[in-house]
Amino acid sequence: MKARQMALTRDLVALVHRVLDDPGPEPGLVYHTEDDYDAIVQAMLSSHPAGDDAWLFVYGSLIWKPEVDHVEARRGTAHGWHRSFCFRITRFRATKDRPGLMMALDRGGQCQGLLYRLPGASLQAQLGKLFRREFTAKPPNSMPRWIRVTIEDGPVTALTFVMNRKAPAYVGRLAPEEVADVLARACGHWGSGAEYLHNTVMHLEEHGIHDSNLWRLQKLVAAKIDEMADR
Repeated sequence: MKARQMALTRDLVALVHRVLDDPGPEPGLVYHTEDDYDAIVQAMLSSHPAGDDAWLFVYGSLIWKPEVDHVEARRGTAHGWHRSFCFRITRFRATKDRPGLMMALDRGGQCQGLLYRLPGASLQAQLGKLFRREFTAKPPNSMPRWIRVTIEDGPVTALTFVMNRKAPAYVGRLAPEEVADVLARACGHWGSGAEYLHNTVMHLEEHGIHDSNLWRLQKLVAAKIDEMADR
């Protein structure tokens, strides 16, 4: 089957890019300490058989930038969850003067993604590294949670990161046009929202996963960038 051609091209993504310095931690926020991370790792491991391998369900940047050692990868579907650009950010892929949006798993629908099998022997260390990457400030936006994911062989229990609806940054479900307008403009020292969307959609497609909502969104972001470039 011929690959779908994305409207959001690398050339369009490049128009949003800016070279920026990391402004550093935001004043007023409380950040997780090393002890905090260790305690969360232990809490998650307490409900997992000691020494066993574990599945990690990934749906966004962990697909194209895993940063964890895995010995197997499979496609799977998480029922009751969907991808959503549902929390605001002012750092990393955004700035205070140009806030952005980040994607998380929010309740409702279903989500196709990848399952990585993490070796049990290094699970504690890998989770420690992963948690330090996925959340920084308190309360966390994306929280680690064990969920059920369906694969060809049947359901498995997998660790993933889901949206904390009690977090101040949570914005709920926004109109696609509003999300596109934000992603077409926001950029931080890690890159732009448009780049994040492009990478996610492209790598999902490479793994045979077509997310119709993200596909529509990348078209909207491409059109918005085109519109701004013509001004």
